[in-house]
Amino acid sequence: MTTAVPTLRQDARTIGLIGLAHGSSHFFHLLLPPLFPFLIAEFGYSYSELGLLVSVFFVVSGVGQALSGFLVDRVGARPVLFAALASFALAGLTAGSASGYLGLVVASVLAGLGNAPFHPVDFTILNKRVSPARLGHGFSVHGISGNLGWATAPLFMAGIATATGSWRMACLSGGALALVVLAVMVWNRDALDDRQGAWAHAPAKGATGSAHAQEHPMAFLKLPAVWLCFSFFFWSTCSLSAIQSFAAPALQRMYDMPLSLTSMVVTGYMLCSAVGMVIGGFLVGRVVRLEKTISICLMASAALLVLVGLGALPGTVALAVAALAGMGVGIAGPSRDMLIKRAAPPGATGRVYGTVYSGLDLGFSVAAPLFGVLLDRGQTADIFYGSALALVLSVVSAALVGGGVARRQAQAA
Repeated sequence: MTTAVPTLRQDARTIGLIGLAHGSSHFFHLLLPPLFPFLIAEFGYSYSELGLLVSVFFVVSGVGQALSGFLVDRVGARPVLFAALASFALAGLTAGSASGYLGLVVASVLAGLGNAPFHPVDFTILNKRVSPARLGHGFSVHGISGNLGWATAPLFMAGIATATGSWRMACLSGGALALVVLAVMVWNRDALDDRQGAWAHAPAKGATGSAHAQEHPMAFLKLPAVWLCFSFFFWSTCSLSAIQSFAAPALQRMYDMPLSLTSMVVTGYMLCSAVGMVIGGFLVGRVVRLEKTISICLMASAALLVLVGLGALPGTVALAVAALAGMGVGIAGPSRDMLIKRAAPPGATGRVYGTVYSGLDLGFSVAAPLFGVLLDRGQTADIFYGSALALVLSVVSAALVGGGVARRQAQAA
């Protein structure tokens, strides 16, 4: 079947919309964490208790993400995207009206449900609607937008809470933001129709229709590469969880700086990561062994985090070095997404991305309470050491995935 190649304008429109949607999902990862100091002041919760809210979010998201991949493959990505954004709006409303811990748990559940389908949705639409020549840049924009969502959330949430004196107003404003994004997606819904995309029905090279018809929907779970990709996301997200939720208070205690200053570390980390993803988007099409790019970049980031944990730097320098660690993680991002595409079997886009990216949710859910306990015990340096160790372990997973992909390509040659 011959398909028309999308124009640059068509590709850019789809990539931009998916970027906005993905940024919104990452924004809602941090609906509550930037408000932790405000919640402690009002309710007297510990960081361990608040870390459990993060765990609730990512447990729900992780289970939902693995399942939503099958839903996306069955009903299409677009309607699932609309439902996810509506769930975010409900989460903001619920958090803003919460009278105690239970209300915050319900808000975390709703936000987790909203977050669950985003990676299967995003990558299904990108892979089916964006031309192969621009797909690497699509992955780059996808990653950048996610980091911008993470970078924006602390400023937006804490900024509104500080300006209005109400953390509830910040949550309600977040819910309103989700409704605005939903309206944009509905208005531009034709650019998100994965059932009509230029590559939606194009068979993979060397694949036959009968082979796809005979393949069991769960067959992809037998592939070691799928679970190695899962483990990569688990470890890399454990590292990120430490930075997102606990780097700011850890720097405050280690270097005796005000929280208003140390809270900038998350924004700085995400902005550096976004710059790295721009660079990574150009590298991904020029590098054959993607795992080598991933390894070099993540090991450099791990070294920077260890340096911060040593406590030997001046406070502002330590903050800058911690933020700079995001650069290596960002450069590795597009290579990571392309490596998953190469490792995945044809015809299972939503299922593979849903399963693999659920490792991200598991990493957040496990790491948040563990790092919270370390901070409650005063082990501030271990926040950075633990984050660095998780990056090293993710490098091991990426190397194994890349080796498997290289062997399959050699056998097919």
